[in-house]
Amino acid sequence: MLRVEIITPDSTVYSGEAGSLTLPTAEGEITVLPHHIPLLSVLVPGTAIVRKGNEEFVFAVSRGVIEIDGTAVRVLADTADRLEQLEEAAIEKAKEAAEKLVNEKRSDTEGFIEATAILERELARLRTVRRHRASRSLPR
Repeated sequence: MLRVEIITPDSTVYSGEAGSLTLPTAEGEITVLPHHIPLLSVLVPGTAIVRKGNEEFVFAVSRGVIEIDGTAVRVLADTADRLEQLEEAAIEKAKEAAEKLVNEKRSDTEGFIEATAILERELARLRTVRRHRASRSLPR
C-alpha cells in the first residue's frame, strides 16, 4: 500500500492508504504503485484518482507539485475538488466567466496569466465531471 496525501493551501483533501494513484503531469498521466521510484514532478490541471480496494476517490486538481518516495505520495495542489462536490452547470458558468476574463486581460500580462490559470482549473473540473459522470450517475 501507498500512503497518499492530497494537500491544498486550504486543507488536506485526502490522507490515507491506497493501492494506486493516477495523476496528470506535464509529461502525461502517470499511475503510482507501491515501491514506485522516487520522483518529483509537476502536477497539471486534470483528474487525480485514488484507488483503494474496490473504491475510487476522484478529484479535479489544478497546478502543483508531486513528490513520490516509494512508500508515500504527497500531492501539493493549488486546488483539489472531490468529484461528488462538482456540479456541471456551475462549472460551465465559471468556465464562461473565465473565458471572458481571459479575453479582457489579453493586454495585462499578470492578469492574463491569472485568468488563464482560472480557465485551466475550470476546464479540468469539467473534464473530470464529464469523464466520470456516466459511471457514477452524477447529477448534471
